[in-house]
Order: sequence, then C-alpha cells, then structure tokens
Amino acid sequence: MRPGWTTGACATAATTAAYTALLTGEFPDPVTITLPRGQTPSFALAAEELTDSYAMAGIVKDAGDDPDVTHGALVRATVRRLPAGAGVVFRAGPGVGTVTRPGLPLAVGEPAVNPVPRRMMSEHVAEVAARHGGTGDVEITVSVDHGEEIARSTWNPRLGILGGLSILGTTGIVVPYSCSAWIDSIRRGVDVARAAGRTHVAGCTGSTSEKTVVAEYRLPEDALLDMGDFAGAVLKYIRRHPVDRLTVCGGFAKLSKLAAGHLDLHSARSQVDKGFLAELARRGGAGESLVAEVAGANTGLAALQLCMAAGVPLGELVATAARDEALAVLRGAPVAVDVICIDRAGTVVGRSTVA
Repeated sequence: MRPGWTTGACATAATTAAYTALLTGEFPDPVTITLPRGQTPSFALAAEELTDSYAMAGIVKDAGDDPDVTHGALVRATVRRLPAGAGVVFRAGPGVGTVTRPGLPLAVGEPAVNPVPRRMMSEHVAEVAARHGGTGDVEITVSVDHGEEIARSTWNPRLGILGGLSILGTTGIVVPYSCSAWIDSIRRGVDVARAAGRTHVAGCTGSTSEKTVVAEYRLPEDALLDMGDFAGAVLKYIRRHPVDRLTVCGGFAKLSKLAAGHLDLHSARSQVDKGFLAELARRGGAGESLVAEVAGANTGLAALQLCMAAGVPLGELVATAARDEALAVLRGAPVAVDVICIDRAGTVVGRSTVA
C-alpha cells in the first residue's frame, strides 16, 4: 500500500520553501527535504506568499493509503526573520493547538509542534541559511487550514491540546495502517494521566465502554484511554510507566480475543476463537452438548447468549482470562488490573476481580 507523509514532514517542507523564498525571492517548487532516516521526498507547493517581512508556503498533506483524519489538510508555514542570536522560535497559527496540561513532551503554553518536527524544521532552516547567506534566526508559525475542526476527531482535546492539531511524526513517513499515531496518542494519554496524578486509568475499546467505566468508577476524562484495538499498546506502555490500577473495558467478543492471548483486537488481525470459548464454558460447568453449541456458534455474542441461558458464567470467565493475560504482559509491574466485558448496549456481561 502507498505510504504518505506526516504533518511534521509537510511543515518541514513548507518551512524550507518559505525560508528559501525569504532569502532568495523564489520558492523552490517542488521542494525537497531530508527525512530522519535519509529519504529525500519532494513536495509540490499548494500555496505561497512573499512580502518584505515574511514568506508563507503551504503543502497539502498526502497520507497515502492510511485512514488519517489529516489527509488532504493544507499545512502552512510562515517564516519571519528574527534578530541575530534569537534562534528558531515556533508559534501556533490557526488550526494548530497549544499545550495546556503537563505530561506531554512539550511545556505548557508551547505550540503543539512535537520535538522531532521541531528538529527537522530547525535543521532545514540551518541548511537553507548556510546555502543562501541567512542567519538562521527565524520565527516559524505553523498553521493547518480547518485544523481546529479536524482536531475534534483526535485525542487532542482530551490530552489538553486546545485550538487545533498537533504537528507530529518521528520518521516523516506514514506507513499505511501502522496505526502509529493512535498508539502514540495512547502513550501520551498515559503520560497526561500520570502527570495529573491519576492512579486509576481505563483502557476502553470505544465510546460505549467509556460510558460504562465512567458510570462504574466516575473516572475523569483524562483517565480514559481510547484503546481501540490496541490492548498491547496500553499494557506495554503501562508496564514501563505504571499506574496503581488499570481497568480494561470493552465488548465481549473483543475481550475474548485478549483472553485468548491476542494483543491486537482488530478483526483483520485476530478472530474470536469459538473453540477457546467452548473450553472456557466447559471449565465453567457446561455440559458437552452446550460445549459443542458454543464451538459451533456463529459469533462470540451468540456463544455468550447460549451460556447465559444455561447459567454458565462465560462473561466472567472471559473477563478473568483477559485479566490474567493482561497481568502476564505487565510482567510483574505494580499495577492492579480488572476487566469488564459489555454487550453492544453497554450492559455488563462479565467482570473479573481486581488482581
């Protein structure tokens, strides 16, 4: 599948073109940059403006075949000269957020331009300055058209990044369906929760499970991790950055995958194992005829309903097995874990004890 470019790569290309124009009077189009791993992609300019005091260039983000909410967004960089010795200063323009909570890799009050994109832009400014006789002392204002609206579909509001998007990326390249941005958001969510002093966080597979956890534990928004299908990402990061307690909450079928040892719960990468559910049902007291019915059930939910009708606690058995798998991934980290399984309506159909 076709790879794409991060917002950080686009901002770097826009900055390089704008600063070149500010020093030479001409925009390079396309503009070529060097990514952290040595690749040298070229970007066509979608917008440009040159005055005596500043230059602006814009790049349309191409995320390739990745389902990225910022695909097609226009990323702009406006570059102004600063006095010698001022260095490179970053500003958030329209559509780029500002950090308002601790726990992120940027200080409170800073524009949400992440460290690697900052380094990339600074390095390219220095290269352009050396090539064209500039000082390299500039103010870079990064903006994204409609970024504040797009950001409502991201983790940014929950992480305390207000006013727009973050400028992201560590390699400059978006690998289709790598889901690296989602996993990075999970990690930042843990960081923000810890910095806020939260001792109990919840990894939730979706909005219904979030509502369940809030109803059960009254957890604040910054203690809720939008885990999606990435149970492994939550567990591995919390293993390195522990909290006192982790609740995992999600649909019965998804959490049956975790119970069976899968850490990626996406339907394209793991399936509900009805044989596994049948064995759990047997341990829970199901007779052989019910075990056979569970093994042949059409869906995980159908297997659950069969067991519920027979008084076999399959929900609790799955929740307990999922908790045990989570503890195995945590490898002795000082984190207490419980698991809640729900149906599609949000009704709790199984839960483990805390261990």
